[in-house]
Amino acid sequence: MIRVQNVTKMYDGGVVALKDASLEVDKGDFVFLVGASGSGKSTMLRLMMREEKPTNGDIWVAGKHASKLPNWKIPMLRRSIGTVFQDFKLLPNKTVYENVAFALEATGKPRHVINTQVPQVLKLVGLSAKSDRYPKQLSGGEQQRVSVARAFVNRPLILLADEPTGNLDPATSVGIMRILDRINRTGTTVVMATHDHAIVDAMRRRVVQLERGRIVRDQDAGGYQTVRRRKVSIGPTDETPVVVAPGDETELTTIPDTAISGDTSKESKTENGATEATATDAAVTEAAVTDAAVTDATVTDAAVTDATASGDTTTVPPTDDSVESSEIGESDDVETPGTEEETV
Repeated sequence: MIRVQNVTKMYDGGVVALKDASLEVDKGDFVFLVGASGSGKSTMLRLMMREEKPTNGDIWVAGKHASKLPNWKIPMLRRSIGTVFQDFKLLPNKTVYENVAFALEATGKPRHVINTQVPQVLKLVGLSAKSDRYPKQLSGGEQQRVSVARAFVNRPLILLADEPTGNLDPATSVGIMRILDRINRTGTTVVMATHDHAIVDAMRRRVVQLERGRIVRDQDAGGYQTVRRRKVSIGPTDETPVVVAPGDETELTTIPDTAISGDTSKESKTENGATEATATDAAVTEAAVTDAAVTDATVTDAAVTDATASGDTTTVPPTDDSVESSEIGESDDVETPGTEEETV
């Protein structure tokens, strides 16, 4: 799905952002990029989405040689990629619904497809009841949920997230991560740059650590580091989706509600006398949601760049819109990304 091969990125003045970095990300992976500020995390994401070109080395994304693509082909590549940023990047003069619909309008999707897919993804992120609100009327967590919905509404093969919880409180961050976890379980590959120790430690996904532009660790089911800061619980780890071939109905196993734990900090002494924060778990009760099946109308996308499969049946997980962002209800079925991957 993504291959970074011996990539070096240098900026003016001789600043080295990445040095001889190599990384492979398979379809359906969930990868955390961790490291200090300036370690090269954001540069790696910009190269993957072809906002920048490497100084040396090669990058393949979704079967395309991204580092060698001519500029006129870059928009085609980006239709396989959804992006989520720390600062939301919402259009202030458009409603929640219009912000999400804009991603489909920009790729030439017909109105009946927009009218079907936007409500589905707003239900997924728990914002159906606020579809007519403007960004300034939403909390930070709600704005980020709109950003995630906009990134996923096209059912991309890959979702790249740059510090998506950086401006959010811990409880709200958990809600965002549960949504990203659900999206990943539909088959979308997720690569996320983050400083959030607790989320990385709780989710135990693949961790790629960068230091001064070099990859120094690539660990499956890894933690941020050896010292734990606070504890959270983000959904199950033992259930996987059952995905069938594109064009057939896709079934996902239910992702059950689980307790989401926050914390209050207290101090304890380490062996060398330094003080570090330890976590005391505090239960955050999730709002109950009622299971409901929502069946998609059969849609046929116009062949703009990639055809959406005709006749797909999609079920969107019910979400109680009254819950806070850290209390997203249980997930049922979500449509599998519909873009076919080319062979690298």
